[in-house]
Amino acid sequence: MDPERLSGVLLHVTSLPSYGGIGDFGPAAYGFVDFLAASKQRLWQVLPLSPTGYGSSPYSAISAFAGNPLLISLELLVRDGWLSAERIAGLAGHEGDVDFGTVYATKLPLIEEAAANFLDRASDEQKARFQTFCKDNISWLTDYAFYSVLRRRFSYASWITWPEAYAFRQSDALTALLNEAGRELAVEQVVQFFFTEQWQALRAYCAERKVKILGDVAIFVSYDSADVWTHPEIFELDELRKPIRVSGVPPDYFSATGQLWGNPLYKWSLLEERGFDWWVARIRRSLALYDAIRLDHFRGFEAYWSVAATETTAINGSWVKAPGHALFQRLREVFGELPFIAEDLGIITPEVDELREHFGMPGMRILQFGFGDRGGHVYLPHKFVPNTVVYTGTHDNNTTLGWWVDDLHDGERANVQAYLGPINPEHEIVWSMIRSAAASVATLCIFPLQDILELGTAARMNRPAAAEGNWAWRYPMGALRPDHASRLAAVMEMTDRDGWVKAE
Repeated sequence: MDPERLSGVLLHVTSLPSYGGIGDFGPAAYGFVDFLAASKQRLWQVLPLSPTGYGSSPYSAISAFAGNPLLISLELLVRDGWLSAERIAGLAGHEGDVDFGTVYATKLPLIEEAAANFLDRASDEQKARFQTFCKDNISWLTDYAFYSVLRRRFSYASWITWPEAYAFRQSDALTALLNEAGRELAVEQVVQFFFTEQWQALRAYCAERKVKILGDVAIFVSYDSADVWTHPEIFELDELRKPIRVSGVPPDYFSATGQLWGNPLYKWSLLEERGFDWWVARIRRSLALYDAIRLDHFRGFEAYWSVAATETTAINGSWVKAPGHALFQRLREVFGELPFIAEDLGIITPEVDELREHFGMPGMRILQFGFGDRGGHVYLPHKFVPNTVVYTGTHDNNTTLGWWVDDLHDGERANVQAYLGPINPEHEIVWSMIRSAAASVATLCIFPLQDILELGTAARMNRPAAAEGNWAWRYPMGALRPDHASRLAAVMEMTDRDGWVKAE
């Protein structure tokens, strides 16, 4: 990350008030970037942009390489001539939370229709650009297209339930599919081309306004994914390609039984023998999409909690060492200095800190965690070091106003006011926390947009313990007011977080 004192905003793309019922790369995204620039914010943090699987969670993706088709803007497809305006009329509009089922059923067919029109009507120059995209991404794109077509044919069931010839990727079966479904496969590739073209145009707009993109890479991948289907040899699977051991975290303060995530674990020894080729490809793709990367569950690169796939809780697991030093050394050899942020929340050992510090990665601090009863003063600014990223809260926390109003007991509120001063009226908790983060020595501070807009619990993005109702929040049209931008910009000026502008 850059050494300047900078600030940014956390907002997933789906939370934009775009037309079509879900946030996307269209006009609302460009308006948000303008708001960031006016607020003197130099970073936009997004959650994973991958196509989602179970629960519509960006952390439960069906591919670690592909982009989520639902983030493609229908309005831009109309502008570019791949759809008529009449085809997108009458869809869900700019307001309200995302109804993922409805959006998937109504928007995805239109995107595929646009892709088919591209195949029929693209100019020679457009076709050449598409062919270059396919060539540059051949390491994952062809297999992802196969996976997507087969997944649809078998009613979106997990690949392990497909007929054996497909589940085990028998070459004759895939060759027959290529001959039989060539156009369908090409449509999937064009959809990924649309995603990349629209996203890179938005990134260029960000760059013109001195805004960088902080992306997110989850350490594990879903079992039901193109990644495991395509590369079963690098995961801990048995001869039937079912998981042997899976991921999770052990029992802790939050859960007496731990958390059983269920992702297949990597065969790290094999990956190391191969020069971590799959991880090199994954980071190469991520660095083509983002300027910097947050590594989710960083502690798993030092040691991970391994649980037998037959277990129903995470209690009976064990810590297994991971080759984090060798992995990041390899990535440094390939890519140079690594623009990574380590999500090092939870129970962190000295070995995890040593790994992070050895490669110069900043760790994360969450202000909300500093005022509880668990000895969390490490999360308060007087304990920070410069190579730190401070958040008021993250996508997994309540909003700051919701936390203050709905979550804290009297003792915790007293702790907050002892540290920050009197909080009156209630919504001033938000700006007290923002000022505290911005004034700290942390090189980077990031605020969820919900905090800047002073929103309560109803605007929460994710409740990790809840199986439903997550990831759906969108901010309403007109919510980004000039007074929000000017107030935030003033804080940035007074805390020396507008360095890029001053340097010019």
